[in-house]
Amino acid sequence: MITIASLFVFLAFYTLYYTSKRAVLSYDLGFEKWMKKNPKPTKIIGLGLLTTAYIMWLFTQSLGCGTLLFFIQLMTIGSLIIILAPLKKVNSKALLVLLLFVALLEFYYH
Repeated sequence: MITIASLFVFLAFYTLYYTSKRAVLSYDLGFEKWMKKNPKPTKIIGLGLLTTAYIMWLFTQSLGCGTLLFFIQLMTIGSLIIILAPLKKVNSKALLVLLLFVALLEFYYH
């Protein structure tokens, strides 16, 4: 559940990053072009994903701990996206491998 919430935080910040006018954007995938052309639905989707991730954190943790971990995760993932996206280090294959590795660790230690 925490891995899925982390994925939602990443997707939410990534969609909101692509609505920025000041960001250096690359259009490697088709949905990135769609996000840039349609900023209003993209912002709604991003905020919906952030809300969903926060609710998941609240269900897995308590109110205080879930809120704290959500904002720590949001700052960490946001910083990584802002630093690594212009360098084109954020790609789908690396993210899939990282997601699978983290999911296996979560299932193993749970």
